Amino acid sequence: MAEPEFTATGVRIGRRLRSLTRAGQVRISDGRLELLTSYGSEIDSAPVQAVRASKPWFAPEDRALADLNGNRYLLTLGEHDPAPGRPGPPAARRFIEAVRRAAGRGG
Repeated sequence: MAEPEFTATGVRIGRRLRSLTRAGQVRISDGRLELLTSYGSEIDSAPVQAVRASKPWFAPEDRALADLNGNRYLLTLGEHDPAPGRPGPPAARRFIEAVRRAAGRGG
């Protein structure tokens, strides 16, 4: 198995108003995006070419939307944001860039 192109742990994954996990994992590996529970069970996965990742309007910097298999997931990736005053983009922006890069849409 190849090294994952993007991994984030401690991610809150929700769909509509329902929280699916508060400590999940988001992984991009071998051309697939996987949303996993804290126990490693798959919530959903799809080829990155079929995934649409975006930033929700008027949401904090740690939030991202992922549309896959007809479902929209709200991801809160704040656990790995840099400390105030430290360099580095917020995890949500890194996630969106990683999806675009893995799908070949630029970054």
